[in-house]
Amino acid sequence: MADQQLGVLKALDVAKTQLYHFTAIVIAGMGFFTDAYDLFCVSLVTKLLGRLYYFNPESAKPGSLPPHVAAAVNGVALCGTLAGQLFFGWLGDKLGRKKVYGITLIMMIVCSVASGLSFGSHAKGVMTTLCFFRFWLGFGIGGDYPLSATIMSEYANKKTRGAFIAAVFAMQGIGILAGGFVALAVSSIFDKNFPSPTYEQDRFLSTPPQADYIWRIIVMFGALPAALTYYWRMKMPETARYTALVAKNIKQATQDMSKVLQVELEVEERDDDPKLNYGLFSKEFLKRHGLPLLGCTSTWFLLDIAFYSQNLFQKDIFSAIGWIPKAATMNGIHEVFKIARAQTLIALCSTVPGYWFTVAFIDIMGRFAIQLMGFFFMTVFMFAIAFPYNHWIKPDNRIGFVVMYSLTFFFANFGPNATTFIVPAEIFPARLRSTCHGISAATGKAGAIVGAFGFLYAAQPQDKSKVDAGYPPGIGVKNSLIMLGVINFIGMLFTFLVPEPKGKSLEELSGEAEVDK
Repeated sequence: MADQQLGVLKALDVAKTQLYHFTAIVIAGMGFFTDAYDLFCVSLVTKLLGRLYYFNPESAKPGSLPPHVAAAVNGVALCGTLAGQLFFGWLGDKLGRKKVYGITLIMMIVCSVASGLSFGSHAKGVMTTLCFFRFWLGFGIGGDYPLSATIMSEYANKKTRGAFIAAVFAMQGIGILAGGFVALAVSSIFDKNFPSPTYEQDRFLSTPPQADYIWRIIVMFGALPAALTYYWRMKMPETARYTALVAKNIKQATQDMSKVLQVELEVEERDDDPKLNYGLFSKEFLKRHGLPLLGCTSTWFLLDIAFYSQNLFQKDIFSAIGWIPKAATMNGIHEVFKIARAQTLIALCSTVPGYWFTVAFIDIMGRFAIQLMGFFFMTVFMFAIAFPYNHWIKPDNRIGFVVMYSLTFFFANFGPNATTFIVPAEIFPARLRSTCHGISAATGKAGAIVGAFGFLYAAQPQDKSKVDAGYPPGIGVKNSLIMLGVINFIGMLFTFLVPEPKGKSLEELSGEAEVDK
């Protein structure tokens, strides 16, 4: 076999890091910023939704979302995301990255605004429309995963490709942080203008009617960053790898990249090797890419069970260890502020640094080493929290608990949360790249759904008298955390199926540069 990589793609692989790389990171990254903001901002306002729409004046506790509603509000966007990843991943390989990229962004803008305009003032109407639009919001977000990763990997040079894709993904951390900041700002403004007593002092007045605007503003704000980048997304040329290898228009690819790289490139002609036109369900694909695809899907699935159950239910864990005061001792607006503050602190101290550590080290250490290390330390810290759990919940030890909890987040992000996103964008052929990334990401979201729904029920106390209204008894937080530790350990074992793409060209990794001599 001889290496016959096209000149235009070689030029991209050896290109110096230039302005267009950073432009691509910002444009693709803003989609991810919006994704994270939209997916995680709902956990900041679910307690408020319970107070507003499920208020029971007879109860000693403020209103809370019934189990099926809480599961729907938290999980429906994840179901939409899973469907969107599969559909848009496939469409990105059929129609091209650029066309589909615009569609996903418009969906995200429209559905963010529509989620905040949920109709009516009764629980049923508001929750039904909120869930409906969050499903379609998730569908648009789902498309962003395979497209952002694929576009960045196809634009990047060989040497710093890992860091560029990781930088796009790291915008997720900034999105989570932005959600916290927006919630802090909005709740502070409303608290100043509409002071209200705690639930213990006055059940009726503890959640002023104006609080209904708080969650709507927080949810709708997600449309802003997406709208700002739409124009720039539409100006980006289609990636050269799609144009040359999938659309078979080498001349167009060369012209596009001559402009982007600002160098003169020669147009080449090359005959196709029919052996390299195998499809997704062919024996040839299974032989070449079957095990790596299993590695990508299984590790992403296992990681997301742990990652999403931790992220969506931070507020419950913080309440359990007393970091957030008892609900009855606060009014509705204060509760939003306290939850947002706790989430922002965790994001600032562990989530965001973890992402940027990956950006800094991925092209030095390689994807495999970072993923293995991340799963290992997630397992260690999860067990360190879980087994002595009764020790950590004592008031004197809470800071230690939060430090350990933060470290599991840090190593998720300086570890498999970033690498599971990066590798599928590098190792598959151009004509199946977006589809395979979509399949890997959708398997991850299936894990997220297991985590989101499963943890909600599993973390309930075993003692019937202590269970939240409407839930059956669970296995308790301690046993749930032990289970998450075991899942992380299995993820570490499956990492051995994932190849190391560091320092190789995309065509070398996928076998597309191989032509018989």
